Order: sequence, then C-alpha cells, then structure tokens
Amino acid sequence: MARKDRMSGNEAVAYAIKQINPDVMPAFPITPSTEIPQMVSNYIANGQMDTEFIPVESEHSSMSATIGAEAAGARSLTATSSAGLALMWEELLLAASNRMPCALALVNRTLSGPININCDHSDGMGARDTGWIQIYAESNQEVYDNFIQAYPIAEDPRVHLPIMICQDGFITSHAVMNIELLEDGEVKDFVGEYEPEEFLLNPGKPIAVGPYSVSNYAMEARKNQEEALERSKEVILEVAKKYEALSGRKYGLFEEYRTEDADYIMVIIGSAAGTAKQAVDDLREQGKKVGVIKLRVFRPFPADELAEALKNCKAVAIMDRTESYNGNGGPLGSEITAGLFRNKVMIEAVNYIYGLAGRDFTVTDVYDIFAELQDAIENGTKVEQFKYIGLRK
Repeated sequence: MARKDRMSGNEAVAYAIKQINPDVMPAFPITPSTEIPQMVSNYIANGQMDTEFIPVESEHSSMSATIGAEAAGARSLTATSSAGLALMWEELLLAASNRMPCALALVNRTLSGPININCDHSDGMGARDTGWIQIYAESNQEVYDNFIQAYPIAEDPRVHLPIMICQDGFITSHAVMNIELLEDGEVKDFVGEYEPEEFLLNPGKPIAVGPYSVSNYAMEARKNQEEALERSKEVILEVAKKYEALSGRKYGLFEEYRTEDADYIMVIIGSAAGTAKQAVDDLREQGKKVGVIKLRVFRPFPADELAEALKNCKAVAIMDRTESYNGNGGPLGSEITAGLFRNKVMIEAVNYIYGLAGRDFTVTDVYDIFAELQDAIENGTKVEQFKYIGLRK
C-alpha cells in the first residue's frame, strides 16, 4: 500500500536506493547531488540497508569502481552532477560498451564555464552519445518512480546497458514536494534480485571484461550495442506498464498534455514542463489550442513516435536547456527536426534555448512563445531560430 510523504528529489532518490538495496555504491560528492550518497551512507550506518558504500577520490574513480563491481556480478550505482559527469566521461563509454547495467543518479547542473552551480542540461546532453539510456523527470515523484524502474530496464537480457536517471538540480533535487512512496516489499518484489549470466567472480566460467578489440570485432560490438539501445524502448514501455499496475502512475517515452486538438505544441524536458503545462491551462481558458509534450526518455530517442504525435499540429516549439555550439540549435531541436524530416512531417518547427545556468523560465515566457508560433502561422511572420529566452539586453 502506498504512503504519502514530503521529500526533496534527492531524498526521493536516496529512499528509492534504500528500498532497492543494491550491492555496491561508490560515490564522490559534488553539488547538487551530494545529498544522495550522504543519505544512503546514513541509511547504511543506521542498519537500514546493507549496500557496500565506497568513498573514492574522484568521480572518475566512482564510475570505475561501479563498473568493476558490476563486472564482478554486483548490482551497482553512483550519483553525480555537472563536472563530475564530465570527469567520468571515459568510464561512461566503457560502462556502455562493456554492457554493464549499472545505474547513475544524475542531478543536472550546468557545465563550466563560466563557473555556475545551477540547473541546465549541458551535463546530461553532453553525455547523450555515450551509449547510456537516459530518462528525465519533471517532479520529485517522477524521479522516485523512474529510479525504481531503472534496474528492471537496464538488467533486462534484451538490453543490458547502463541507465542514467536525471532530475533538475536544486529545482527538484532540493525542493520539497508531496510524494507517494511504495512499501519496501513492493519495491523489492518489483525490482527483483540481480542474477547476471556472466560475471568476473564466477569460478566455473571465467570471462574477460573490456579486452582490446581489434578492427574485425569492434564495429560489430558497436552495432550490437546500438541494437540493444533500440530494443530498450519496448522494455521501457513494458516496465512502465507493470509499474502502473503497481503504483497507478502511468509512464511512457513521453507525456502528451492537452495535445489532442492542439495547433501549437511545445516539446520540453524536465521540471520546466510544469511551467509549460500551467501556461497551456491558462491559454486553453482563452480558447487557444495549445499543448505540451514532455519528453521523458531522451535515449533511446523516440524520433518516429514524436513525429507521429506532432504530425497534426501547425507548429512546434522545441525547447533546449543547453547550447550545442553548432550554429544549428540544441540537441533536442536537431533530433526532433531530423525525425520530422525523415517521417515527412512538414510543420513549422522553431528551436528555442532557455534556462541556461538556472535562468528563470516563466509562464509568461511560454505565453510569448505560443504567440510567436501563432503569429508565424497566421501572419507569415518570420520567427527567429535558436532565440535565447530571457536573455538580458
């Protein structure tokens, strides 16, 4: 039976970790994710879980130790943010290529420079091509639910890839919200025990992990990895359906909010989706046909599914909380427009940049963006691509 509580996003993740009770957690502190290993270590010290906690000297070491523990057959995880994720870049690629189904709790924070500790998605989006599954949350409830679903997705034999559960730094990680928690036994039964088929410390069947791969084999390994990532879509949906039966909360690759008859749709990731939903409710009361698609799963990227969801609208605002420095928009803008083109969905698509380094994103900003889309369609007004929302003049 579910019980109600009030928790920050970091508390929610730490509580989910306690309920799952994984085997090993190496970690190194970095703002704003520091509270997660701190809380987990407190649970361990108080005898509420028996995870082996390993304090390490850097984030590179935390991911190295996570990979080592996972390769030895232990269910493993770590947590980090921003420069911590950047420091473990090399190891992220190794975790994915070695097909280690470990988990990472990422609390999104901008990458330097200039030095800043507030939220944007430059850390997670910078790691988008490392081969990890990436799932983003709008709220504290969602990050709790996403983390409980993480291991059943990653450890599925069709997948066997690492998974990154992401939430917005400070906005959800430190803000306290009402949350509904599952009972410990329910979580334990849902996640199950980890029983790897292959692992290093199996005396009856020794294996090598991460050996040098000659040219005759490396490309095939990459293809197998890509196919596993693509297969993870169906597994994510299967796990979500089981989780809905347990919790009553429904999840998919993305959430469609008031989009059934929408002429104008905003696609957005993370906590700012709540702001967009409020604006949509307000504009609907004025008779405006607007809606929001909140992207939950960024890797594997649901390009075809998004194209299908957008095909009947007149224009879409694609919101990126990071800058790709490519002169052609952000990661979400690039991937959605490519998906629309391949699916021959020829609608007006405008890419906006917002919220960098914690810059406020308001309901009024959403009103203005929808007004721009409507003006472009009804009056042929040219809309600026890659505009920075809230930029000081």
